Amino acid sequence: MKLLTCVGIAARSAEHIDVLRRLTRVLGNADLVKQLCQTNNAADIVEALTGTRPPSPTSSLTDYEHTVQVVIRNSTGLHARPATTFVETARRFQASIRVRYGKNVADGKSLLSLLQLGITTGATITISAQGTDAQEALMTLTELVETGIGEEASAETPVNHRNIAYRDWEPQHVATTIHGIAAAEGLAIGPIRHYRRTPMVMVITDQPGDRLSETAALEQAISAARNELEHLASEVSRRLGSSRAAIFRAHTELLTDPTLIRETVSRIFDGHSAAWAWQQTITTRVAQLEKLDDPVLAGRAVDLSDVGQRVLRHLLGLGEMPFISLTEPAILITDDLTPSDTATLDPDKVLGLCTALGGPISHTAIIARSLGLPAVVAAGSAVLDVADGTPAILDGFSGRLYLRPSATDVETAHALRSGLEQEQAIAFATRHQPAITRDGVYIEVAANVNRVADAVRAIETGADGVGLMRTEFLFLERDNAPDEEEQYQAYRAMVETMAGRPLIIRTLDIGGDKEAPYLNIRREDNSFLGIRGLRLCLRRPDLFEPQLRAIYRAAMHGPLKLMFPMVATLEEVQQAKAIAERIRTELTAPPIEIGIMVEVPSVAMMADVLATEVDFFSIGTNDLTQYVLAMDRLHPELARQADSLHPAVLRMIARTVEGAASAGRWVGVCGGIASDPLGAAILVGLGVRELSVSIPSVAAIKAHLRGLSTIELRDLAQRALACRNAAEVRAL
Repeated sequence: MKLLTCVGIAARSAEHIDVLRRLTRVLGNADLVKQLCQTNNAADIVEALTGTRPPSPTSSLTDYEHTVQVVIRNSTGLHARPATTFVETARRFQASIRVRYGKNVADGKSLLSLLQLGITTGATITISAQGTDAQEALMTLTELVETGIGEEASAETPVNHRNIAYRDWEPQHVATTIHGIAAAEGLAIGPIRHYRRTPMVMVITDQPGDRLSETAALEQAISAARNELEHLASEVSRRLGSSRAAIFRAHTELLTDPTLIRETVSRIFDGHSAAWAWQQTITTRVAQLEKLDDPVLAGRAVDLSDVGQRVLRHLLGLGEMPFISLTEPAILITDDLTPSDTATLDPDKVLGLCTALGGPISHTAIIARSLGLPAVVAAGSAVLDVADGTPAILDGFSGRLYLRPSATDVETAHALRSGLEQEQAIAFATRHQPAITRDGVYIEVAANVNRVADAVRAIETGADGVGLMRTEFLFLERDNAPDEEEQYQAYRAMVETMAGRPLIIRTLDIGGDKEAPYLNIRREDNSFLGIRGLRLCLRRPDLFEPQLRAIYRAAMHGPLKLMFPMVATLEEVQQAKAIAERIRTELTAPPIEIGIMVEVPSVAMMADVLATEVDFFSIGTNDLTQYVLAMDRLHPELARQADSLHPAVLRMIARTVEGAASAGRWVGVCGGIASDPLGAAILVGLGVRELSVSIPSVAAIKAHLRGLSTIELRDLAQRALACRNAAEVRAL
């Protein structure tokens, strides 16, 4: 490594030994000073400085004496807070500790190294240790992982449904309504107050000094930032509890992460300023985290960016980061909030949050839910123009901000808010009861899952089955495709977990917004219209056939259904079915039902024809909406307009149900509107009999449907089809 050479040169100079001594103090390990002064070997110096030699991405663990395999059980994987706890625990031992996920290996004592593995919930990792206390370290870390690493799962789970008690209430007399994305449920009633963040600091010009001076500046900036974070963590722990303060313990760990220190020092020794070197290191690492497919783990790039800004402000002499202060209770409006911003919120003063940017899995949303604060994100720039003091109602269920509501609307909002908790409790208490409408029609309410751990949670929350298992998560966040045996074990575990309950396994759906670099798929100008889903599988038998073999082998252990994604033509279905039947025959596996996703208009329009070829349809309303309205559902300006309750989308669903009925086939929906009470009601009215929803939505949707009649819902659906736009549908 280039850094080894740099440090080797440094070690031959008393001045540079002093540099390393000061950096050691930054890392908080004074015991290393003596080691640094006793060696001139570059590798030994780096190991003394960082506590480890950095493993290569594909390094072997065969030399390690002690190894265990464990499954990550906490609901959002090894993200910043649980990873921090893991690292802090690992550092209590002298043993060298490594963590393997797939073919990548990380230093178990480096937070950034762990985060970049992208370990998600349900993942199996290998922990290895070598040293005098290796066995004790593995026992402690194994117990830590198996007990969830201290995570409170509910705090991380975005709420994607509107509460059943809330229904579709809207104030009757308001001046303006601003639409965003619901991030934390609840109603906030009060005046608007703006918080204007200080713009991000950027180093435009690299103005290096001598290496000693730049390294000293880095040391001082990191120390100052560390002191800030320790004070902030103490304050947050006092006000909100230790679990919320864990965010800032994670930030402190990032500050002293050996990989960040190594890379920044390397850039300084290459002749750059400390500020420029630090910014480049942070920018590179943030970009790597953002590429992770799991949205929660990718979202942790915000943590690293926040830490980077804190240090950069000190390097540039700008002092501490500003904090939020309100003199009276209010609904807080801002462009976006960093973890540092949200941690300083006073729940006695902040009634709710509304941001122009952000997302429902950001720290803004997580802390808002932890504090019981309603939150709306991605409301657009218009929200920033609202005057301070404007009376408002923030609706964390529908994702709307109502400005200047009438006195009657305010009174109604207060009354609704007081009844929400009671109805939520009732829905959860009855979650295991079937969703049978008032006129006796059973609606299957299943869950969308990625892994076995998700299926366990789904059953616990009352799901009747799994309506969509997304198998692509077996292929993502790794350097090579899982082989047939690995897939078989995963599908078999899912079958056994479901214990006879309905299970639909969807074949690989890669492409569009899901990428696996090792597949070497040619980059396309419009990947959503290119080689993705079933199109990719038919062109890559090396991927498709092992997966089909694994699924059919799993079918020998219990019931399951097979589903193909992104179908567009009859020929694709026939070709895929022929391959599946050949493999089934080779394995002498039992016949299973085969269905297809309805995600493009051509399938909806040809449903009567395709119904003669398949056993069922499952409508993916997110993609169907995208293709019907020609709006990229990931586009920052168009995403809010891509409403699945648009009459054009509903007519496609109605056409699908009608076509399926002509051949006696059933239709389910596994897209976003199935998790919305109004959406679920309209879908049932259109003839849909299976809803596969997000896990947190199961109890609410089941309770909602029990209070309805299919006769009423058919009338509702017909009125929705006659509407002119999504707003009119929602107004129903």
